[in-house]
Amino acid sequence: MGSQPDIRIVQSGQDWAYRASELILQASEEAIRARGRCLMALSGGSTPKALYQTWSNSDWKQRFDWHHIVFLFGDERCVPPSHPESTYAMAQTALFHPLGIHPSAIHRIEGERQDPVSAARDYELRIRALTNSAVPHFPRLDLILLGLGDDGHTASLFPGTEALQDQVHVVTVGHAPKGITLRLTLTLGVINRATMVLFLVTGTGKASVVRAVLEPRTVEEQGLPAAMVKPESGRLIWMLDHAAAAQLTGGQ
Repeated sequence: MGSQPDIRIVQSGQDWAYRASELILQASEEAIRARGRCLMALSGGSTPKALYQTWSNSDWKQRFDWHHIVFLFGDERCVPPSHPESTYAMAQTALFHPLGIHPSAIHRIEGERQDPVSAARDYELRIRALTNSAVPHFPRLDLILLGLGDDGHTASLFPGTEALQDQVHVVTVGHAPKGITLRLTLTLGVINRATMVLFLVTGTGKASVVRAVLEPRTVEEQGLPAAMVKPESGRLIWMLDHAAAAQLTGGQ
């Protein structure tokens, strides 16, 4: 069945960023105590960007044990790392550079490769090496941060695509319906194996899809990619602001 979502609803702005940061700090500290490091997969988008900026411009900079956090990525567009729509480029500008994160702690997806299948394969091999996991088992990451698209996609797992059905690979090629269509993404297999999965969602524009995912009324809504994120034994937390949670009834 997977984990039931733990839904946290707080005020927007600094209150939301503070509460989200507290959760992430706690997860990182637990992982470091247990295993000597925290393997954290980052998400792209405007909401995570605001969170990363919070960490680099406040007392959070001193509170995290950055030397024992290893950064991975949940997905990436097939673009060079300097591209303005690169998830890595955003994280580099908003997080890695301001905090002085050593390059050895950053494992980016090589979205610029001409052959995305080989890029997916090599990123999977890198994750398996970091976690000492062999096929057919899925690696366990400590924390995966996820966003939510207007169509219910998360990472680069879009409705009706082959990537969403991939039950074999850790990393696969995804296809977006618009924008930069070719993507590389973690699969549900590894997402649902994580110790903690944290959805970061804010804003009125996400209210209807948040309701569809968390309180589905149809078979189609139950099959939305974000609704299929159900960690087997880990924690599933949705960190929402009041605007994003506005259409929830609390009746689930």
